[in-house]
Amino acid sequence: MQRIEPVDLLNAYCEGAFPMGEEDGSISWYRPKMRGILPVADFHVPKRFERYLKQHPFEVRWNTAFGDVIRGCADRESTWITDTIMDTYEELHRLGFAHSAEVWRDGKLRGGVYGVSIGGAFFGESMFSREPQASKVALTYLQRRLHERGFLLHDTQWTTPHLAMFGGHEIPCVQYLEMLQRAILRKVTFM
Repeated sequence: MQRIEPVDLLNAYCEGAFPMGEEDGSISWYRPKMRGILPVADFHVPKRFERYLKQHPFEVRWNTAFGDVIRGCADRESTWITDTIMDTYEELHRLGFAHSAEVWRDGKLRGGVYGVSIGGAFFGESMFSREPQASKVALTYLQRRLHERGFLLHDTQWTTPHLAMFGGHEIPCVQYLEMLQRAILRKVTFM
């Protein structure tokens, strides 16, 4: 099994690159020309979902089941989250760089999102739901935490329709790298 050293992964993030596992177990590195971001200060919660949040029956926790969140994200028919990816991010979690937002109900993990933080930059990796709305709840609480903590950048790699409904959009890589350099120098913490 191929290994990614945590320091190499952190350095890659600081240079605007990220890994994805391939079907054959190898790792490919990406640095798209257009980069997906979610605005931290101007995060948009659709009104209908805001109403749902006020009545949602979920409990949100941080970093209590990181391994379960990453495995939940990998539990799909086709995934880029290989054993190498899981091992590396779990090591980053133990080192204090990788974090999870977890959505629980009745003592069971219903959804979540995980990513990596360096300074004031958060690099969102993946999310999952075991019931409707759970990943949206996790994402919304994550965004609120990033804003409260003073983060400048939430990198989503690419923009999906799911992220676009919350204000996610793409910016040119040059602009992204400028934002990234300012963000990683910011002295903030996730926890």
